[in-house]
Amino acid sequence: MSETCLAAVKINQDLCSRCSVCYSICPFEAITREEESGKVEIDNQKCQVCGICYSACPVTAIEMAYYDYDNLNEYFNNELKNVNADTLVVMCRGNSPSSGEISDILEEQGLNVTNYIPLRVPCAGRIPTDFIFNVLNSGVKNIVSVQCEDAFCRMKEGTKIETRRLLLSKAVLKQLGYDENAVRVVKFSRKAVYVTEECVGCDKCVFICPYDAITAQPFATPSIDVDKCTGCGACQLVCPHDAIQVKGFEFNNVLDRYGCAITKLKEQKNASAVLVFSCQWSEYSGLDDPESVLKGKNAMVLEVPCFKSLDPVHVINAFRSGFDGVMGVVCSAEDCKLQEGRDVAERQLGVLLDALKKMGLLDRFEMVELSPRCENQFKPKFEAFYNKIAAMPQCTVAAKTEA
Repeated sequence: MSETCLAAVKINQDLCSRCSVCYSICPFEAITREEESGKVEIDNQKCQVCGICYSACPVTAIEMAYYDYDNLNEYFNNELKNVNADTLVVMCRGNSPSSGEISDILEEQGLNVTNYIPLRVPCAGRIPTDFIFNVLNSGVKNIVSVQCEDAFCRMKEGTKIETRRLLLSKAVLKQLGYDENAVRVVKFSRKAVYVTEECVGCDKCVFICPYDAITAQPFATPSIDVDKCTGCGACQLVCPHDAIQVKGFEFNNVLDRYGCAITKLKEQKNASAVLVFSCQWSEYSGLDDPESVLKGKNAMVLEVPCFKSLDPVHVINAFRSGFDGVMGVVCSAEDCKLQEGRDVAERQLGVLLDALKKMGLLDRFEMVELSPRCENQFKPKFEAFYNKIAAMPQCTVAAKTEA
C-alpha cells in the first residue's frame, strides 16, 4: 500500500477494551492480536472494508470512513423526511445494482413492499444492531435485509454474521413488544440469465466462464448451474447476440442509461462530458453518493459488477454517443472479490486499448485501480482526469460516425 493511502478503518486504542471480538470475527484475517497485551491492530493490506468488525465492536473503538452509525442514521433520517415509508430495505451491494430492481427482488420472495427507503451497503454484515433498533423506534414498521446467499457473499462471512445478528435482534424485539416479523431476511444473489430465443449455440459462454457454471447442451441452449454462478458478467461480455446477461447490467440497459445521460449533459452544458465505469467493489463514494464527487461536473458514473464485465463495446460506444472522455475504475488484483478469470478482463483491456489507439482516442481513456481501503482516493483521480479532458477539444468521433 502506498504511503499516501489514508486507511478507511482504524482502531482507537484509547477506547479498545481488548475483548478481541473483532480479531475473532474478521473474515479476512486482517486484524492482528498481541498475545500478551491483547492489543489488536488492523493490517490495511488485508482489510477489505467489509465493516463486520465495526458493527461487532461492543465499545465503538473501531472507526469507519464509510457507512458508520452516524452516517447511516443521517441518511435514514433525511430519507424519512422526504419519503412516506413504513419499510427500510437494506441491500448488499453485490445483489442490488444502483439501477434498482428492488421491487422485483422482493416480489420474487413473496413480499409486497411499495413504500420503502432503500439503504445500499457493501455488506449486510456491517449494519450495527443499535441502528436496527433506532430505525424501528422512529416509527418504521418493517426492516428487510436483502443479503447475498451465504456461498456468494463477497465478504465471505458477512451474510452469515448478519443473519445471526438479526435473529438475536428479533428475540429482543419480541421482548420489547415489537412484532417479531418486523425484521426479515431475504437471501438473493444475481445470476446470469438466458434469452433463449437469441442464443445461437456458439458456446463461447461455456469456455469463458471462470467458475465452470455453464455447460454446453446438444441442440439446445447451454445450461447455467446457479449454485456455481457468481454473476460476474464474463459470459455476457463474450456473447455475440446478448443472449446471456446479468440482470441489472443488461447490455441495452447500460446502453440506454449513458445514451440518455449524454443527451441531458450536453443540453445542460455545452462542455466536455466524462463517463466513469466503476467496478462496484472498487469505489464507494462515486457510486453511492455521486453528488459528492460530480457536483458541478459534466459527468456520470455507471457501475459494473466486476472488471470482467467491463465491455470494450460500451467504451467505444460512449465516445460515439458524445462523451469526450471515459474512465475505468477497477479493483487491484489482490482486492478483486471475484478472483477467477481476471486474465479474461486483462485480455479484453488489451483489445480495447489497441482499438482506441487506432481511433486516436487513447489519450481520452484512463484505467485506474482503486480500493475502498484507501479513503478519498477516487475524487482526486477523477478530477485530474476530468480537468485533462476539459482542457482538450471536444471529441469528434460522434460527428464522424454520423457523417
